[in-house]
Amino acid sequence: MESFYIVGGNKLEGEVEIDSAKNSLLPILAGSILIDGEIVIENVPKYSDVLAMCKILEHLGAKTKFIKGKFKNEDLYVDCRDISNCDVPNELSCKVRSSIFTLGSILGRKEIAKVAFPGGCDIGLRPIDIHISALKHLGCKIVDKNGYIYANASKKRSQDVMLSFPSVGATENVMMFAVLNDGETRIFNPAREPEIVDLQNFLNCAGADIKGAGSNVIVINGVKKLHSCTYRPISDRIEAGTFLIAGAMCGRELVLKNVISKHNQELISKLLKTTCKIEAYDDNIIIKGNGRPQSFGEVETAVYPGFPTDLQAQMFALASISEGYSLIIETLFESRYKHIGELIKMGCDIKFKNGVCIINGKEKIHGAEVDTPDLRGGASLVLAGLVAEGYTTVNNIQLIDRGYYKFEDKLSLLGADIKRIKYEKKVDNCN
Repeated sequence: MESFYIVGGNKLEGEVEIDSAKNSLLPILAGSILIDGEIVIENVPKYSDVLAMCKILEHLGAKTKFIKGKFKNEDLYVDCRDISNCDVPNELSCKVRSSIFTLGSILGRKEIAKVAFPGGCDIGLRPIDIHISALKHLGCKIVDKNGYIYANASKKRSQDVMLSFPSVGATENVMMFAVLNDGETRIFNPAREPEIVDLQNFLNCAGADIKGAGSNVIVINGVKKLHSCTYRPISDRIEAGTFLIAGAMCGRELVLKNVISKHNQELISKLLKTTCKIEAYDDNIIIKGNGRPQSFGEVETAVYPGFPTDLQAQMFALASISEGYSLIIETLFESRYKHIGELIKMGCDIKFKNGVCIINGKEKIHGAEVDTPDLRGGASLVLAGLVAEGYTTVNNIQLIDRGYYKFEDKLSLLGADIKRIKYEKKVDNCN
């Protein structure tokens, strides 16, 4: 186990390059199962979730390795030509939520699959019934038994699918399943996140025929085979958003490079209500802090293009030191408030009533030893530690490593006093 040790109070200043999107890389890796050839994914940070997905691919019979590329991070080489296994065991799926994406791609290529229920952060029920319902609608026979999903697609068909909710995972699973089917499949009410567009572009780069990602209808015309390709994923809007919030909290001037500004418009509109100044360009954003931030008012999470649930926890850290009251409402995941108790340990004034969190910003909060509840909640605790008086120890940071690569190194280069240390569990000798 490792922890972050943070001494708060330093101002952040300088440039930071945003990595490729975790939420693009995982479905892209699942989609590589469909490709009868070699692929190279450029500029891949070694998120622990990416490494876990590589283990799944290797179990299925693929070859993966990191190779030198032309960007900051290494490229990832993947060869799925010898895919033979059709099962994803529990010891692999329990480590990453996105293991469920392999269901559609394995079925699309092999027509049979056995996939254990997925793991990942505990932020709520996150049911996969929408995935299952959509695949059944396309002719798959699916049985849930003893923690595994058993699926057979020998009678698969192409037709229209209406999703009951614009689920990102269900949209991606249907896209991957339909790529190699005969005929046309249309997905109505799909998720519209930028990562959906990225998956479409990756699969099309390999020879798929998909149109409409990012709109209300996605159209997939089945092809016989996918071929080798090289692809560079989009940058991570959630990492970019996290650094923007850090800039609003304790930045002098931060320059975020390798960003797609339009992907963070909801966040930027909220941050502009504080005292910071933001200049957004096509591939970089400049944020300038201007003293203690004012309250941003209200944030309510929603599916894209609404405010992202993956930035909700980080907004708590900002609200906790902003002048005035802020309201945060989580509408997508019922258990995504676990960071609140840890922030309260740091002196944050947070009240929860009828599904609404009311944060009374304080001029000063203090350091404490806190435990990471999940990936984004951990990022929130790090941000709070950057502005807290004294020192903060953030434990269980393996959860943060799922979606932030070399987080402490990037913050240190900007002026933060943060380092990774070995976690030593304290023993209570009181009787």
